[in-house]
Amino acid sequence: MKLRPGYIFNFLFLDRVHVLMSVRNTVVLLEYFRLLDVHDSNTLNDVQFFHFLRCVTDLSNGQIKTAFNMFDWKASGEIGFEEFYMLICIIIANKDKMEQQFLYRHSRSIFDLIDMDGGHTITPAEFYAAGFLFNIKGRAYLQMFKDYSGSGGENLTYNEFKLFIMACLDKQEKYNEDKKKKKPKPKQPMMGLFAQRNSLLP
Repeated sequence: MKLRPGYIFNFLFLDRVHVLMSVRNTVVLLEYFRLLDVHDSNTLNDVQFFHFLRCVTDLSNGQIKTAFNMFDWKASGEIGFEEFYMLICIIIANKDKMEQQFLYRHSRSIFDLIDMDGGHTITPAEFYAAGFLFNIKGRAYLQMFKDYSGSGGENLTYNEFKLFIMACLDKQEKYNEDKKKKKPKPKQPMMGLFAQRNSLLP
């Protein structure tokens, strides 16, 4: 999921310790939510939610419908500010490349979010369906998911999910380190080479 340029969310950030918005940013977000809430119901319905995400993200229609069902915690057909706040935190975490840190810090909330059937476990299908929220793609993560389902089945309990998130963090850190090592050194400008040669001449 990518945030489109030109929206206020590009200027909001999460703190590095709690991976949440500051009070000032939360107040700004609340005012934005009130602007979207044209019916003064303190909620957003599915149409408002759909058009909001279509404008600010690159999510497909199907992904937006899945996101609405995930964030409609009370199955009321509406999204309140609490759910909206969490959605924006995820969007900002994606923007700032903090998806894994957000998953780790708020593992309980994310677990409940992904566990759409309320079965207190996450199935591979639920995990795969929700992966777009955190830019988790590819079969490698699904294989890791299966590796951490140690409860005898394919599903993850909350404790197994926490271990899985830690493994994802380790994998991401290793990827970042390898990327830094492979990064080519910048070429020295020609003028710099001549200056260096001339400095060696008597």
